[in-house]
Amino acid sequence: MKATEYIVQALVQEKLDHVFMVPGGLIDNFYPALCNTAGIRPIVAAHEGGAAYMADGYARASGRFGACFVIGGPGVTNTVTALSAALTDQSPVFLLSGEVPTDWEGRGGFQDASAAGLNDIEILRPVTSYSYEVESCHLLHFHLRAALRQMMSLRRGPVHLSLAENLQTQEITVPYEPLPENAYSPRLLDEPALLRFADTLISGQETGAEPRRIVILAGNGAHSSGAAAALLAFAERFEIPVATTLRAKGVFPEDHRLSLGVFGYSGTRPACETILSDEVEVLIVLGSGLNQRDTLFWEKRFRPKRVLAQVDLDPSVIGKNYAVDAAITGDCFSFLKKLSGLPGPYAEILSRGKTERSEWLSQILSRGPRLYEAEHMDSEAVPLHPARVLRDFRKIFPREGVLMVDSGAHRAFCGHYWETYAPGTYLSATNLGPMGWAIPAGIGAKLARPQLPVAVVTGDGCMLMHGMEIQTAARYQIPVIYVVLNNQALGNVYLRAKKMGVGPADLTEIPLKNWAAFAESLGAKGLIVEKPEQLLPAFETAMASRGPIVLDIRCGRDYTTPVTPWAQAKQEWMDDD
Repeated sequence: MKATEYIVQALVQEKLDHVFMVPGGLIDNFYPALCNTAGIRPIVAAHEGGAAYMADGYARASGRFGACFVIGGPGVTNTVTALSAALTDQSPVFLLSGEVPTDWEGRGGFQDASAAGLNDIEILRPVTSYSYEVESCHLLHFHLRAALRQMMSLRRGPVHLSLAENLQTQEITVPYEPLPENAYSPRLLDEPALLRFADTLISGQETGAEPRRIVILAGNGAHSSGAAAALLAFAERFEIPVATTLRAKGVFPEDHRLSLGVFGYSGTRPACETILSDEVEVLIVLGSGLNQRDTLFWEKRFRPKRVLAQVDLDPSVIGKNYAVDAAITGDCFSFLKKLSGLPGPYAEILSRGKTERSEWLSQILSRGPRLYEAEHMDSEAVPLHPARVLRDFRKIFPREGVLMVDSGAHRAFCGHYWETYAPGTYLSATNLGPMGWAIPAGIGAKLARPQLPVAVVTGDGCMLMHGMEIQTAARYQIPVIYVVLNNQALGNVYLRAKKMGVGPADLTEIPLKNWAAFAESLGAKGLIVEKPEQLLPAFETAMASRGPIVLDIRCGRDYTTPVTPWAQAKQEWMDDD
């Protein structure tokens, strides 16, 4: 078969059913394979960056990886920000770019981005885990599999292959070998390290002085390893409170009696106050590298009184920001299952602390409300308050629905006020945080999980960057609900800039746009919502829509975000400097 057919069929064998692309001369040869291969459907985006974001959203929602096809040169450079976001969030995306024929290289050929021209490979090396120009079709099978293996390694990330036009039509005779299934759900555990940690949980048992006040902080590794059910079972068995990072929101149901909510940026009161108190004896961190937002600016009070345990597949992140007392290399699922099943006194001693932990949790929850400024969820104000918008949408949106959250003030509002109940139902690009990511990523997520409703919460600043991808949703009638919190500003930036004066504030303001009319011009439905009583009917209309719909919700830009602990920690960090 031709090289183009080989690559497309390899994606099918890896159980992908969509590929995202922008057509162009350097990938013309791929069209027959993309259109004629059973089991896969090409989706044409408006912009290469949008296509890569769609592949990213598809990867996060599917548990597989996402694929994107573009031309070399401008097509590749348009994907750089999307690949950077995937790299920092460890999201597996496969980018295939077409290149000029090999006998054009370095001779001034149009769109020559080979190693002798613009050099796409070097441009993408910093933002991918693997970037390579295939020089011979005899090596295509090797480099394709090498790229995919690297993409699904312990530290996942985007990869890139460049294939020249004249190589695309050559014959490939080597059969493709799919990745082993455990590449998608690796299982690894340093059992001696786990046993040493388990011994700390029963230290002092002879005198009844073993640690009782134990808390789990679940990061994205708990989600990516499929550990949600094991985490719930472990927490319930031993009555252990659980907080999550913002990126792992939903890996533990937030309406569960043991849930403390989100710790870190836009965190809830029980999570932030408890973990930063001097009450926690053992803190078990599952699958978080403990970055700035996961730790409230690497807050010194994050360390517990007795044992800080960090569990991660990637040993390079363990102890990176905090000295840990128990470093366990492994996936969170294997860790929880092994710890639960240890023979001997471990389970008995852990169970002995259940009553005290239950009483302690009751004290934590009785000290104040779960949310900061919860009264805003009942606001009747016009322009609308984002907290009220999210409260009403949560009433309508199904528990199992997937919410995609963009970058801006709306990220803080969603992280705090949106309650999430299941893993993989709250997705956001949380590390690099490019504006507009969720608009195309929501399309990829919906195609990956067509049986579930998918909604995007975004802002007018994000719409200016990638709102054009709504035409892609309209073109294919992909029923994504777009909730645009239209506050006529770059929200977070405006809240800082207005303190500097009129001039700085003016730099961050956005003239009012009619995003409902914009959506309709692209073939989607659009509604304007301006009053509280219009919210529920609008959301009901959106849920009933069979295609994409944009809700242009007019919000105020002066409403402060619910990030009190974050703001305090940031100020303390700056004061320390």
